[in-house]
Amino acid sequence: MPTPPSVRLADINIESYIYFGAGAAVAWQLAHPGVGRGVARHSQTLRRPFSRLRATMSYIYAVSLGTDEDRATIARHVNRAHVPVQGDGYNAFNRDLQLWVAATLYRGGLEMHELFVGPIPAASREPLYREAWAFGRTLQVTDEQWPATADAFDAWWESRQAELCVDEEVRTYLHAVLGNGAPWYLRPALPLQAFVTRALLPPQVRQMFALPWTAKDERRWARFRRWAPRLYWLQPRWLRHLPARYFLGELRRQTA
Repeated sequence: MPTPPSVRLADINIESYIYFGAGAAVAWQLAHPGVGRGVARHSQTLRRPFSRLRATMSYIYAVSLGTDEDRATIARHVNRAHVPVQGDGYNAFNRDLQLWVAATLYRGGLEMHELFVGPIPAASREPLYREAWAFGRTLQVTDEQWPATADAFDAWWESRQAELCVDEEVRTYLHAVLGNGAPWYLRPALPLQAFVTRALLPPQVRQMFALPWTAKDERRWARFRRWAPRLYWLQPRWLRHLPARYFLGELRRQTA
């Protein structure tokens, strides 16, 4: 599919290809010690995986596709869920930690767009980045916390790499999410999700999580990058956009 002349946040997040980046986004979040401890100790993902998926995707869809009312609703849900998430070295209401989580969602969307469509057009780069600040507004992040420009964000992201650190508790949690701790009905899809997650992470982050990567994996990844976009764009639009419409519809039905 050729890259459109302009790209908005909604153009990316309405597409189901964003699910391929979900595992990598989680890994990036967990790699920050404050976020990692909070998620590993409080997340319901392993006990209630579909509920956790619904909460996360409702947040993404409400922010990027929804109305002001949708965003206010999801903000209330997230704030309630975050109340008990605090402990030694972490607090879910810490704005710096929230900024890191929001940043991973923005960056993950760019990565998936580049994989399945192509690079973001130069004219869309700054407007798209400003749109992504909404991921923070639905939490407690202020616009002033974000780096001022897309280039400044890239520099900020690189500077944060030195802060990343993964302990055994967080490492074990991610391995469970990617495979051995998942419920039986999700396991058939997990080998592909785990493979794409490993592929999207840079070597130093894979090493932190003890995720293997071989020459054979590199060849498989080259084939995936060649064929996955072609197969994806053969799917009808209604099917590609079905998850977005479903989860956003569920959020609105719960509100009603």
